[in-house]
Amino acid sequence: MNSIPTLTAYSPIKTLLATFHQMSDQVIDLAIAIQQIPAPTFAEAARAAFIAQQFTAVPLQDVSQDELHNVYGRLPAANPTHPPVIISAHSDTVFPIETDLTVRRDGRYVYGPSIADNSTGVAGIITLAKVLQDAALNLPADLWFVSNVGEEGLGDLRGMRAVVDRFGARATYIVVEGGLYGQVSHQGIGVRRFRLTVQTSGGHSWGNFGARSAVHELARLIVAIDRLTVPQTPKTTYNVGVIEGGTSINTVAQSASGLLDLRSESPAELESLVTAVSQIIEQANKRKDVRVRMELIGNRPAGLLPADAPLVQSAVAALQAVGCAHPRLIASSTDANVPLSEGYTAVCIGLAESHHAHRLDEYLDPQHLPNGLGQLLLLTLAAAGY
Repeated sequence: MNSIPTLTAYSPIKTLLATFHQMSDQVIDLAIAIQQIPAPTFAEAARAAFIAQQFTAVPLQDVSQDELHNVYGRLPAANPTHPPVIISAHSDTVFPIETDLTVRRDGRYVYGPSIADNSTGVAGIITLAKVLQDAALNLPADLWFVSNVGEEGLGDLRGMRAVVDRFGARATYIVVEGGLYGQVSHQGIGVRRFRLTVQTSGGHSWGNFGARSAVHELARLIVAIDRLTVPQTPKTTYNVGVIEGGTSINTVAQSASGLLDLRSESPAELESLVTAVSQIIEQANKRKDVRVRMELIGNRPAGLLPADAPLVQSAVAALQAVGCAHPRLIASSTDANVPLSEGYTAVCIGLAESHHAHRLDEYLDPQHLPNGLGQLLLLTLAAAGY
């Protein structure tokens, strides 16, 4: 893996880095065009079609979609002597298909659901592909640009699982997010997700007062989970993010459910937390006329690339080279979890700053976007052995 200082001293690379400072508006416009196409998890087809058109226009070679609507495009090496580099950005969003996607600008800020996460990430990899194609560098490795599905919510990283199945251990994986500028994620947080379903006999709120209510029993479960003690280090968390159930205000509910998210930096602590929740469920099932089912609906595997690994060090050096004085190494839950969990070489980096992710008032601060694209360029070339 070539050193970042060597790359930044090379005149053609200096020119490319300078180019990004004239491209911010163009990248933002492309991000908005992507953002305007609804793409909730499991419904990414329309956005994938647009991204495939963009890949073709670069032009990348071997542009295709798989059955999941992952989009692939290759920038070929003239004579490949190094393993391929996969530059990916997820195309799906957390927002339902009917969400108002109106974009608003306020000074340098750009507001809109999914504008940063991850429309800017996808726009960034398309932009990098175009810049490298136009530069006609003699690359020693194939670069595969991938816009994958299924990163958010219950997608369970299904898109990246397919990508990693395709390219395997030889490849280097660079995962791109629209936010997270200044940070390098080299550790994947383990995540387990469960649907808790409670069933009781229920009845009429007056005539059957005192009968077991599925809603009340679910509330008891949530309170019990909320009383669990978890360590701050390694950071370990729990959250019930969705609850559903009941028939009407005057019905003792027969059914209720909740979606539970458990996370930890430590696989052992995550297992301990799962065990603790399972024991709560076991106790609930001992109550008369109460039936609780705990169904696994998501499993994001943990993984780690050591901080002294060449790809991590190159990512840090790339940030420093573009003016980020104090890059941070972090743990997060991203598409990089999949290759990291297999022991493969992977990091996740960000292109700009963003705020209020997964909220309707999400916004992008593109102040550092040129530098974010610069670090992506440098890291990609270093990983490719240029």
